Amino acid sequence: PFKFIIKMACQKPSDGGWGWVVVTISFFILFLAYGSPLAVGVLYLEWLEVFQEGKGKTAWVGSLAAGAGLLASPMCSAWVSSFGARPVTIFSGVMVAGGLILSSFAPSLYFLFFSYGILVGLGCGLLYTATVTVTCQYFEKRRGLALGLISTGSSVGHFIYAALQKELIELYGLTGCLQIVGALSLNILACGILMRPLHTSEKAEKPRLEIIPDQYLIYQDKYQHEEENITICEKESGEEKNVKHISSAEYQQENVLKKDELVTIHITETENYKKKIVEETEFCKQLAKRKWQVCLSYWENTVVLFNNKVFTALFIAILLFGIGGFPPLLLLEDFAKSSDISEEAYFMPLISIVGIMTAVGKLALGILADIRWINTLYLYFLTLVGSALALFAIPFAKTYTMLAIPAGALGFFFGNWSIFPYVTTKTVGLEKLTHAYGILMFFAGIGNSLGPPLIGWFYDWTQTYDIALYFSGLCVLFGAALLLLAALPCWGNCRKQGPKLPSNAYSYQIARTA
Repeated sequence: PFKFIIKMACQKPSDGGWGWVVVTISFFILFLAYGSPLAVGVLYLEWLEVFQEGKGKTAWVGSLAAGAGLLASPMCSAWVSSFGARPVTIFSGVMVAGGLILSSFAPSLYFLFFSYGILVGLGCGLLYTATVTVTCQYFEKRRGLALGLISTGSSVGHFIYAALQKELIELYGLTGCLQIVGALSLNILACGILMRPLHTSEKAEKPRLEIIPDQYLIYQDKYQHEEENITICEKESGEEKNVKHISSAEYQQENVLKKDELVTIHITETENYKKKIVEETEFCKQLAKRKWQVCLSYWENTVVLFNNKVFTALFIAILLFGIGGFPPLLLLEDFAKSSDISEEAYFMPLISIVGIMTAVGKLALGILADIRWINTLYLYFLTLVGSALALFAIPFAKTYTMLAIPAGALGFFFGNWSIFPYVTTKTVGLEKLTHAYGILMFFAGIGNSLGPPLIGWFYDWTQTYDIALYFSGLCVLFGAALLLLAALPCWGNCRKQGPKLPSNAYSYQIARTA
């Protein structure tokens, strides 16, 4: 087999044109993909009734959907880099739609862990990575605006899908709701077709010996020798037809010569093949050695990052925020039900309020982060404190209005994900952003995965959400306090952006944010 060298002539970002089409379809992709997982609290109530399991165990479904994409962030980035944004988008659309439809036939919670938690969650992570990657290709000067617009797609989906799923459950039941939502997700495939990569031309060159590794040429040489053998055999069979005109002695002499020639060719072929095998083995050893050096470099650079006290505090803060701040968004509807708040008083689902306020928070906090005299690290600290206060206020809410206020505040502060890249850049510097961001998103995924089951187990143990919400608030507040203590004495180091990583630093693309 031959391997051709492909040269891509990439066009500069146009900051417009077809890029706005990409922004529009990316908005709808995130809208269709994240709508159901973010509004999973509506489905959570139905799963509690259907499967009659504990709240902690049932909460694993939504927590896996939220954390799977974050935990698999390096893999998501690798897939998009290897196969391109368009194929990954189409494949991920099938994953999300298939996971939702399969969930409608789930016979147990364990099946939902795979169909809804893993398939849908991983598909969402891939879709986020693909949309961010292709949007960054089309925009440079307006990249912040473009990324802000597509990120609001998930928040708008959160707002609409909460009411939509509730209405569909009333009309068609849980099974019909999941099937309809899954069918809607198939529109991601149509959007993915329009996600055209920013390449203008391709040139193919024939492979050269000095470019292509030897292992690609082993079988090529083997095939050449086989063709020589076939040619010799064909000549031999042709000459046998004229054996009548040649004496028996002469024919035997020529036959011996041909056999000697075949033996010589076979020996040469065997020697060449063995030589190629040795060269291939050496190539594999060198490749493994380089990969091992990359891994060592990655871990060395990770140690350098954790020597930064502010980064260490930020890593603990994002982990605790995932454990304490995310679960109430999932369990808010069940809290209202357990507090005997009448559904007749509902102006709109509480999860819808959280969703729309998250979109407002993303835009407002993003605008504040662009103001020069506002320090994004302290701004992020204030959002953590605000989230903790909202969590402490929820147990005191006894009516829909009193519960809607802290729910809206919690949603607004949950929009701090939009400024988290700014905070990371402020802490470690731009050159180490991708490495640091990937680590932080991985631990955010751990927090999002462990938080809801942990809060559910608190309820199963105490039969009330009050202690669980106080625990959540304390987790977020402790992370905020630790971040502030680390930032104040190290403020000068933050401005200098810490020590530089070695020149061979390994980095990978970020996967997604919540």
